[in-house]
Amino acid sequence: MATVVIMPKQGQSVESCILTEMKKKKGDTVAVGDILFSYETDKASFEEEAQVAGTVLDVFFDDGDEIPVLTNVMVIGNEGESTAEFRPGGEAAAPAAETPVAAAAAPAATPAIAAATAVKPATTEGTSPVSPRARALAEKEAVNAAALQGSGPHGRVIERDVQAAIAATPKLTPLAKAIAKETGAAAPEAGSGLAGMVKGADMGALKNSVYATDSEIKPLTNMRKLIAKAMHASLQNSAQLTHHLSADARRILELRKKVKKAVDNGYPTNITLNDMVCMAVIKALKKFPQVNSHFLGDSTRVFSKVHLGLAVDTDRGLMVPTVKNADDLSIQGLANQLKEVANACKKGSIDPDLLSSEAASFTVSNLGNYGVEIFTPVINLPQVAILGVNTIVPRPKDIGGGVYAFVPHIGLSLTYDHRALDGGEATRFVKEVANEIEALDFEL
Repeated sequence: MATVVIMPKQGQSVESCILTEMKKKKGDTVAVGDILFSYETDKASFEEEAQVAGTVLDVFFDDGDEIPVLTNVMVIGNEGESTAEFRPGGEAAAPAAETPVAAAAAPAATPAIAAATAVKPATTEGTSPVSPRARALAEKEAVNAAALQGSGPHGRVIERDVQAAIAATPKLTPLAKAIAKETGAAAPEAGSGLAGMVKGADMGALKNSVYATDSEIKPLTNMRKLIAKAMHASLQNSAQLTHHLSADARRILELRKKVKKAVDNGYPTNITLNDMVCMAVIKALKKFPQVNSHFLGDSTRVFSKVHLGLAVDTDRGLMVPTVKNADDLSIQGLANQLKEVANACKKGSIDPDLLSSEAASFTVSNLGNYGVEIFTPVINLPQVAILGVNTIVPRPKDIGGGVYAFVPHIGLSLTYDHRALDGGEATRFVKEVANEIEALDFEL
């Protein structure tokens, strides 16, 4: 009996996943526990294991495809079993559409007509799926398959679409074709070569070959695209302003020394300076609930609990996991929870629901370990503010009696949405964070 393998749903907020690599292809034999394919949500990666043994009867998607959750991805069963009923969107007839007979039966089109019907500008809303044969031909002939209007089922770009695009464009010299493949540049309607052939110079080739190889075009990862989209949307859709001040860090540095000594003597929790700052932020948010909120356009959702987001740098990009109900935790509990979610992000095992910007009510981003003295963090909408934590630097301070000394200060940078908060509110809040840092105390 054939068994269908679906795209799992990882978290309530996840609607689709990117198929990063198909580990098994049609005809492969699989055993229980074999990795079938790897996939990722916006910020976490996973692998799907085979739950049954058998033969891969069909695979419905290619690497890089964005697949809605709970959609059929592949079928495992015994050789000879039908898979047509499992094909997403009823695309059972899709392979036949690419056979030479079907392609030959298609009405002939003049180059002008083919150009008008086969090619459309690429959009930012996404592209039509491309069949493997069409993709292979497009790569060989330097055709941008993602910009074609597919004639297959559900707009799928198939081989004859690529052939029509090739027929509608002038021929390219080998150099011009290599440049098109490397740079993605579009060929002009007519080249300067014989019979309008496009030459390398027509594609903007560099005259000196020494300088033609000093750069490399690398596509963005799926996560980088999502981060870029979110950051652009944040700046485009809010009125962001940043206030900077610093707090006397002598108190937390003294506490840090005590923690190190306690850890050496067997204390189980290594409480860092970041943990202490986060605890000070939580205390300040309880006094300024309007900062612990989401801006909804014509209203504000004010949270009674603090759901603290923490920016975490990982090999796959920036992630912001959330510690729920952080105001219920002691400094030891907060330190343990922050380390737990940070490690889960780095391992790729974090719950996707905890990465949603809606999951946190306020975010902290700490670049102090990198020596950054001042920066402007970007808000995770719909949150109304984010606190950037800078490195500790010595600054002159009046220590009494008209005596000045250099005292270590930790920098604080609060970016807030001016639609939701006034400057006075924001200033009082970040000053309260500084006060909480300077007055922080806890027992080990």
